[in-house]
Amino acid sequence: MVLDLFSKPEKVFTNCATNKQSMTENYKQEELTIDMGKANLVALFYFIFFFIAFGVPFFLLWLNTMTIQTYRSLAIGLGDYKSLKVFGALVLGIIAHELIHGITWALFAKKGFKSISFGVAWKYMSPYCHCNEPLLVKHYLLGAIMPGVALGVVPSILALFTGNIFLFLFGITFSVAATGDLMMVNLLRKEKMTNLVQDHPSKVGCYIFRPI
Repeated sequence: MVLDLFSKPEKVFTNCATNKQSMTENYKQEELTIDMGKANLVALFYFIFFFIAFGVPFFLLWLNTMTIQTYRSLAIGLGDYKSLKVFGALVLGIIAHELIHGITWALFAKKGFKSISFGVAWKYMSPYCHCNEPLLVKHYLLGAIMPGVALGVVPSILALFTGNIFLFLFGITFSVAATGDLMMVNLLRKEKMTNLVQDHPSKVGCYIFRPI
């Protein structure tokens, strides 16, 4: 999501209005929102957290094996034609991030992948993935955390075993990129896992549906 949970275009939600009403007839709706003013501070917090969690052990394990050539290779890799590879890896990572959301949510959506929409909210320069039907909180949360785990945590852990600094940086980048997803997880953590949830069309947050 890369904070895309907070930036869905309104038109996406018009496609699922009927479906949403039929699925939530016996539910009470409540709006849950997040203060966007805190988003950057939260992102900074997660960056520090992930860097300490993975960066400290990475450098403790591999610092003795790193030479000036290692840092030269890193600098050159970010400064010459290899930068295109780095840029390509980031673009593919962003695409994979959204696909992982969609694939996971599609497993639990009644209409499967037909209920999944992808796009870019150009106003916010943010890609998004949206499920056009309410999901159980437990299924929504699973889909929310999967990209951060697959593209952030797993590469970071692999980097601890391989000493690959590019893999380490990729993992840290996509761990922090999951900040928006983690904020949604925090927003919904006290909800019953059997309640229904759907992204809010215009505000930072979502709609929660609790049985009447």
